[in-house]
Amino acid sequence: MSQAAPPPHIADRYAPFGTTIFAEFTTLANEHGAVNLSQGFPDFDGPAFVKQAAHAAIDAGHNQYAPMPGTPELRAALARHWKRASGLDADVQTEITVTAGCTEAINAAMLGLINPGDPVVVFEPYYDCYRASIAVAGGVPRFVALRPDADGRFTFDERELREACAGARALLLNTPHNPTGKVFTRDELALIASLCQEHHLIAITDEVYERLTFEPDLPHITLASLPGMRARTVTLSSLGKTYSLTGWKVGWAIAPPHLTAGVRAAHQFLTYAVSHPMQLAAAIALDEGEAYVAELVQSYASARAHLADALTDLGFRVFRPEGTYFIMADHTELSRRVGVEGDFAFCRWLTTRAGVAAIPPSVFYDRPEFGRPLVRFAFCKTSALLDEAIGRLTRALK
Repeated sequence: MSQAAPPPHIADRYAPFGTTIFAEFTTLANEHGAVNLSQGFPDFDGPAFVKQAAHAAIDAGHNQYAPMPGTPELRAALARHWKRASGLDADVQTEITVTAGCTEAINAAMLGLINPGDPVVVFEPYYDCYRASIAVAGGVPRFVALRPDADGRFTFDERELREACAGARALLLNTPHNPTGKVFTRDELALIASLCQEHHLIAITDEVYERLTFEPDLPHITLASLPGMRARTVTLSSLGKTYSLTGWKVGWAIAPPHLTAGVRAAHQFLTYAVSHPMQLAAAIALDEGEAYVAELVQSYASARAHLADALTDLGFRVFRPEGTYFIMADHTELSRRVGVEGDFAFCRWLTTRAGVAAIPPSVFYDRPEFGRPLVRFAFCKTSALLDEAIGRLTRALK
């Protein structure tokens, strides 16, 4: 008789987080043949010229370890990119570090800059790795809620933010924001900047959706570009979202030397180096990809409008995103109609009964009650796949 498998042995620091919600609902979608609008990856490839550059780099023999901070070619391209985007200069030797995607950059920043017991201010809802990375570093999260106002825009309470910043070590900011699609305004960023300076906080900014904004009067602004913030900000981003190459896992951190030292201290013991040929191709993307990015943003703007209009017609209260490629919507009336309660039950119903997978966002909140009326859909998909999803939702919900 075979013995039962032993229970999973997971270190205490990771035990509270379980399996990510993205893996859980992608697995459920695959089991039921559902259209997957849960996980935020495109169902199409990035630009051919970038893929060809990766092939060329492989064929040219760039297949051994890259330098720990990143290849000179990519760091130089990142300096040019950041100058165009923010107006700021970055020293390629001391201020730019290439990481295995932005997720590694977040973990490296936390491990390298946060000591056990340090409070870290985080807006909720949050990308799920934020809380885990803070926990592994021994930090203590302080949450500030983003909640929709009467106009359907996610905002925060200034008093709550001020209270959270007092005595904190760092503030972690994601703009454009996943999962709400919020783009922080200049006034909001100015308030955050003033509090960082008043309380001597390190600002760690996740800006992976920096190019994916849709409102001309609400552009992305990097926090480091505001007065007084360059010397206290670690700016994180990646190639994947902008160039539809999420599987390449090429990210970066840009920070002044005294903060880069902390990031690199952790990075060298996490991945040490990132895929050499992919870095060389990433440099080509940053230098030559403007036409592709412009076309991608236009296509995502159309997809946003198409899915938002369809969800509104079905009875969702849609919070139209200002950036990213996610839509948050209130499902309260529809979940009541189909006889389920809460975001998890509704998303399981959507996946198993309607054949469309979405994400229950309460998992992204410290106070899950804020997320239970909501559901998150990804629209980084081809028009054919979105049409199929809309058709399934219509048949199930109308």
